[in-house]
Amino acid sequence: MSLPHLAPEMALLERPLIDVRAPVEFARGALPGAVNLPLMDDAERHAVGIRYKEAGQGAAIALGERLVDGDLKARRVAAWRAFAERHPDAVIYCFRGGLRSRIAQQWLQEAGITLPRIQGGWKAMRQCVNAEIEAAAARPVLVVAGLTGCAKTELVQSLDVGIDLEGHARHKGSAFGRHPLQGPSQIDFEHALGAALSHATHGCVVEDESRMIGQLDIPLSFWQTMETAPRIRVEMPLDWRLEQIRKDYIDTLWQTYRDHYGEWLGWSLMRKQLSSALKRVRKRLGSARFQRLQRLQALAFREHQRGNTQAHEAWLAPLMLEYYDPMYRYQLEQSPYEALQVGDWESCLAFARDWSAALPR
Repeated sequence: MSLPHLAPEMALLERPLIDVRAPVEFARGALPGAVNLPLMDDAERHAVGIRYKEAGQGAAIALGERLVDGDLKARRVAAWRAFAERHPDAVIYCFRGGLRSRIAQQWLQEAGITLPRIQGGWKAMRQCVNAEIEAAAARPVLVVAGLTGCAKTELVQSLDVGIDLEGHARHKGSAFGRHPLQGPSQIDFEHALGAALSHATHGCVVEDESRMIGQLDIPLSFWQTMETAPRIRVEMPLDWRLEQIRKDYIDTLWQTYRDHYGEWLGWSLMRKQLSSALKRVRKRLGSARFQRLQRLQALAFREHQRGNTQAHEAWLAPLMLEYYDPMYRYQLEQSPYEALQVGDWESCLAFARDWSAALPR
């Protein structure tokens, strides 16, 4: 009985995906939304790899069949079958769409379920994703700029063609921007970005970013397009920006830590993150300014424990006025590009919507 396969294309990322590679491979980078239900665990894969090098494919297959047999084989087939029953349109893939995905297909077929595999596997799909990013770099891009706290991310998220780079990176792009949960690998970031760009086939709107978001690099071709793309600039008063920053960097951060780690540990981790972030910009702040902000931050934590999160504005305001705003204005002075629109958040949102509506279809 033949084993069906599908040619690699971006549309496959919309389907439920079973990654049968070993966990260590999955951790390095997977296709967006895939679940890891491996044919072999890390130790089994390692042993089979050594046998392959020493004695060839036949001996490696024989060892794999001995290692994954009986109850262990039954459990792995049961996991695939349970997923397939919940997701009848699921697709299987391994690294190159070869031996492991075919074995998984065969075992599933023997259990009464037929699922296709991706021809060329993860490697072929990665080539598709990279090609999508390259294609997006040749399409129109609009960049949303503005001082810290101007809600640029929310503006991008409000657009059908908005691509949330920070969301895909799980990082806000500054010393204070680390997410409480572990961020994606570089490969996973690129895959998520490529998948998002595949829906913005005529052009997209992104937030103004440096090449690196946290520890992750925006793919070079797309970054080069962003650098020279037309831009708009959001300008909002300090009190509005300060409230936005407090919401993003304090209230939402605290809620995320508390939800995932509980009250005590969440509080300890959040406090450690914010105090460590302040230390990371110590050299640029200067010793006296850093010590002043550190004292204000400590007082804010004390008030926060009493329920007053507004106390954080005492250190956030000078951090913005004395550090982030001058740094942004200097970058603005160095830029040779004039903004197409400069205005408040609502006017910039309206401009971005008009811009995206005018994209050639």
